[in-house]
Amino acid sequence: MAYHSFLLEPISCHAWNKDRTQLALCPNNHEVHIYRKEGGRWSKAHELKEHNGQVTGIDWAPESNRLVTCGTDRNAYVWTLKGNAWKPTLVILRINRAARCVKWSPKENKFAVGSGSRLISICYFEQENDWWVCKHIKKPIRSTVLSLDWHPNNVLLAAGSCDFKCRIFSAYIKEVEERPSPTPWGSKMPFGELLFESGSGCGWVHSICFSASGARVAWVAHDSTVSVADADRRMAVASLCTETLPLLAVTFITENSLVAAGHDCCPMLFTYEEGQGALRFAGKLDVPKQSSQRGLTARERFQNLDKKASSDAANAALDTLHKNSISQISVLAGGKAKCSQFCTTGMDGGMSIWDVKSLESALKDLKIK
Repeated sequence: MAYHSFLLEPISCHAWNKDRTQLALCPNNHEVHIYRKEGGRWSKAHELKEHNGQVTGIDWAPESNRLVTCGTDRNAYVWTLKGNAWKPTLVILRINRAARCVKWSPKENKFAVGSGSRLISICYFEQENDWWVCKHIKKPIRSTVLSLDWHPNNVLLAAGSCDFKCRIFSAYIKEVEERPSPTPWGSKMPFGELLFESGSGCGWVHSICFSASGARVAWVAHDSTVSVADADRRMAVASLCTETLPLLAVTFITENSLVAAGHDCCPMLFTYEEGQGALRFAGKLDVPKQSSQRGLTARERFQNLDKKASSDAANAALDTLHKNSISQISVLAGGKAKCSQFCTTGMDGGMSIWDVKSLESALKDLKIK
């Protein structure tokens, strides 16, 4: 585990480049900062300042090396590196509410933007006019779209929204791609076709993620539930109501394992038991180190009173690596099929890199004890 503190402000969203040597993040405002790794340190290389409202989503296309950002100013920009400067291109989203999330498709020939306008903009480049255009997926979305993820086939798109629903749509655009092959989710895939919709939940869907095969989709909601829909089991849904605070982010790390995190400030491991079609909580991955209790000086007691309204360091300080809610998880190495490293960023302005093997061995040690 490695923890890097970038800012005093929360990190609202982040994205990595292909070789993981650069990190783009938003310091909870209208800017995007790009950091470059130099040895064991991170140094700021660029500041992108085109947005007029808070940046709510960033995604970095690994092959084309293009950034896409969206924000509360209802705009999206595609950024291209020319020389040593990032040049923005405005994308007309045709929305009248804030954009909330953005995601490149696997082939990087289109991207999706979820918004408060109760729709999803599927954006693609029109060669004839040399600009980015979009088509809208509207029905049956009834509230703000908070999260998006693409199926590996570059056509299906999963969306989680504030109407308590997880849905899978077809985002097939005949102008830029060939007709898609049938999938376990469905065979007829005209643009905007609804292929899956979850049952009635009781919380906003904060994060959503396809598995590496695309046969499963997982999501976390504000009612502290984790759910997995399995297309190979006739789209059966397994849900687990956790005893944690609400989770804000989720990703698959193998076909049968997923990591989620949120207001409890630490990542948690869940396993999907394929035979039974059930979800199981495997444990918290942030195992705190035992630290010796030491006496507090008068100065330290005053600082705790000032910052945490308490002079009791044991009760006031969190024993987790992150000191505030985790807002995003991204896979760093191994992919969703066999993840070996993943990254978390949070409201404490910090970023943590987690090694899956060391976490698994720590969990086994705890169970033995």
